[in-house]
Amino acid sequence: MSETAIPEGRLIGYARVSTSEQDETMQIDALIKEGVQRRDIYVDRGVSGSKTSRPALDRMITEIEPGDVLVLFKLDRLGRNAGHLVTLLDDLKSRGIYVRSVQDGLDSTTTMGAAMMGMLAILASVERSFIIERTRAGLASAKAQGNVGGRPKKLDSLAARTAQAHYDKGEKVADIAKMLRVSVPTVYRYLNAAK
Repeated sequence: MSETAIPEGRLIGYARVSTSEQDETMQIDALIKEGVQRRDIYVDRGVSGSKTSRPALDRMITEIEPGDVLVLFKLDRLGRNAGHLVTLLDDLKSRGIYVRSVQDGLDSTTTMGAAMMGMLAILASVERSFIIERTRAGLASAKAQGNVGGRPKKLDSLAARTAQAHYDKGEKVADIAKMLRVSVPTVYRYLNAAK
């Protein structure tokens, strides 16, 4: 049998619908059935779950307090991006805020629910590690192909002399820049420095 934490705060609801044509009534009704007062329900209408910043969510995050329970219709209402979702859940947990998802059966006030939240945090950590690993592999591959990334290197003295010679012959600066694979302002800087 699961032990249950007894939250000392309020029940706070959050609902979201992705398009303005969708109706959040079903979510709100479910939250009220869970004991959330209508005045304590934050609703984002017509806002995608992939956006990390949403007006009602942002307001709720700043106003929710330790001991409160955030009640959701489904976990995906909080966010569709796994990394952001887990970061948000971890932030709430660290602030002493519980989370209950009606449809998912997740309730962090129970031992099992808290364990599930811990598993989500582990999965997010693994996902972040995979992203870092893929980024490093991509950078190494690009470097092996001669793409070093970052800001283009400055013209060396040979390239600067080449730019000056072509400019003296009457060639357009844009053509010189294209030939040297640098920006037009870079060519102008070298032409001005040579004066």
